[in-house]
Amino acid sequence: MTHTDRRTALRAGAGLAAGGALAAGCATTGAVAHPAPASTTPTGAAPAHAASARAATPVPAVAPAPRRLPGQPSELTHGPRNRPRVALTFHGQGDPSIARSLLTTAEKHGARLTVLAVGTWLDDHPDIARRILDGGHDLGNHTHRHLNINAMSESAAQAEIQACADRLKRLTGSIGTWFRPSRSPRASPLVERLAARAGYPHVLSYDVDSLDFTEPGAAAVTRKVLGEIRNGSVVSLHFGYPGTVAALPAVLDELGRRGLHAVTTTELFS
Repeated sequence: MTHTDRRTALRAGAGLAAGGALAAGCATTGAVAHPAPASTTPTGAAPAHAASARAATPVPAVAPAPRRLPGQPSELTHGPRNRPRVALTFHGQGDPSIARSLLTTAEKHGARLTVLAVGTWLDDHPDIARRILDGGHDLGNHTHRHLNINAMSESAAQAEIQACADRLKRLTGSIGTWFRPSRSPRASPLVERLAARAGYPHVLSYDVDSLDFTEPGAAAVTRKVLGEIRNGSVVSLHFGYPGTVAALPAVLDELGRRGLHAVTTTELFS
């Protein structure tokens, strides 16, 4: 072999070695610098980490269903007067951020609420149903469109009750624990029968009306509730009014000083 041929062979060998080192370096670092193309994952297949994340997410429990209370009337206005418990019940519609604020305030005070939801509100904010239940609160039916249900025909009133029940069932697995008529503190005999037909053995009314929907201000709401509440009371309040948000901490603080526990309506009647 000539000197020229030997130099050519040496250069070729060096080139092969360098190429091997470069290939090894690409094998080590290429996953960072050059991500695998999407085509390496079969079409429609979910990434493994996404599948395991879904598997780790607990399946929501089915919400509590209505139950018949032996010895109780078909329309309930208050619970037992011999126990220091009260139920704060909220008509569920309006700004969902106000609803979440009220729920959080109640939970910080160790209180549980009862929410009677309007069907169209659930349509607009479907996540709120699970938020209510996950906080340990009761959830029920306040008709679909919040119209004057006592003034409706039988078929129209039945449709209002059933439409809201259907939405609750779809979102939570249950039609809800309670039914409350819309636009009236009491249900007509017809509406009572229709509610029972839809699966609600009792209509939930109240004995303390906060009148917060008239927007009298937080101080007036606080005075009204605390001036009338007593053992076993069911209080009517509303989502959607800032004055109610401002009043709730003072109401809960005073209930605590009086030794009155704000519980769900289910707990009140248990």
